[in-house]
Amino acid sequence: MRDPDQQDQHDPQEPRRVVIMGAAGRDFHNFNVVFRGDAASRVVAFTATQIPGIAGRRYPASLAGPSYPDGIAIEDEARLEELCARERVDEVVFAYSDVRHDDVMHAASRVLAAGASLRLLGPNATMLRARVPVLAVSATRTGSGKSQTARWVTRRLREHGLRVAAVRHPMPYGDLEAQRLQRFATLEDLDAAHCTLEEREEYEPHLASGTVVFAGVDYAPILEAAAAEADVIVWDGGNNDFPFVRPDLHIVLTDALRPDDAEHYHPGEAVLRMADVVVIAKTDAASPRQVADAERLARRLNPNAPLVRGASPVVLDTPERIRGHRVLVVDDGPTLTHGGMAYGAGYVAAIEAGAQVVDPLPYADPSIRTALEPYPHVRSVLPALGYSPEQLAALARSIAAAPVDFVVSGTPIDLGALIQVPQPILRARYEFANASIPTLGSIVDATLERLGVWSPPA
Repeated sequence: MRDPDQQDQHDPQEPRRVVIMGAAGRDFHNFNVVFRGDAASRVVAFTATQIPGIAGRRYPASLAGPSYPDGIAIEDEARLEELCARERVDEVVFAYSDVRHDDVMHAASRVLAAGASLRLLGPNATMLRARVPVLAVSATRTGSGKSQTARWVTRRLREHGLRVAAVRHPMPYGDLEAQRLQRFATLEDLDAAHCTLEEREEYEPHLASGTVVFAGVDYAPILEAAAAEADVIVWDGGNNDFPFVRPDLHIVLTDALRPDDAEHYHPGEAVLRMADVVVIAKTDAASPRQVADAERLARRLNPNAPLVRGASPVVLDTPERIRGHRVLVVDDGPTLTHGGMAYGAGYVAAIEAGAQVVDPLPYADPSIRTALEPYPHVRSVLPALGYSPEQLAALARSIAAAPVDFVVSGTPIDLGALIQVPQPILRARYEFANASIPTLGSIVDATLERLGVWSPPA
């Protein structure tokens, strides 16, 4: 219930008191580009959700700027109403992704009941401009295949002789001050930065293919550093968020296995509507009806964008080794949790190879089972959870306890390099493949030619 002593109207002589609801990514970016230098606003707190261990910290003063000498508190979103009353909040900015539309409105209802206004900041307010061309890869849901598509795009650009930098959507789960601007060129760089398993899932595959990755918290200097080394930047998006940088070509994936999700999640529907080209992903795994449904929805929401079909073939190390054997599958964490998928590349590869997939939950560490309670759809695989060394150790104990002959790892990282378990680990990877005419490659090439950074051989 709203505090009856709370002022009814904002005093125009005072800065508007603002809370930013987030998950350690979009929220910090919105603050940096909209509120950090705005004398008419005062951000009194961030709230945190989705990512464990973020609440209770502070956004450091070195990042917050001179108006915030003590930094900014990061509080649990569960205490939003209490926070609004205590801090006399005028406005709450919703700043995270991969949530159902009705969940956004439930959050809005909480804000309105507390007497404040809700605000959604859009691309024009938050997109930065880079001084080199930008190709962005986004999606309507987590787990649609952004990562392998972004890697495919960077490879194509390098094949054309271009210098490429990947700029990744933020995952600042550690020391925010130290993570202001991050550059990763080697696996040793990841070790030195104490990257979590989730960060490694996104960075390692780029490094393995020879692409330098930039990420962090403050994207104006991040983009400047990337542009200093590259002819073209590839924005590798996170969740179903729209880019932090204005793209010259915006490639958006929609998942043919989940066609209806494209118009039921925020901001995935907006991302689909703003796409320059729509990739219908996983057409090799979906039914003809699912593919047709995904295409029909994409055409309805964005009738001007060309549609291309993409496949997601799975590559498994030595599949003949696991035929007929008992295996435990570890799949990409965000795909299963934020993305709502029941399985990923590891499970697909194990089934195709004729292995017997063992239910991992009876052998899971209690802390892993607790982490999975909000995700009852995850039952046949273990998500690669590793937001902390303790969680990574719990994952190792869970795997080691399972009576299986092999582990099939569908996470993009080399899991065996991070944990020690008695079973051999085989890696499974999704790749991107063109599955239609026009191809994504032809659209990318036409964009490069239009931008004047590449011309086809005579």
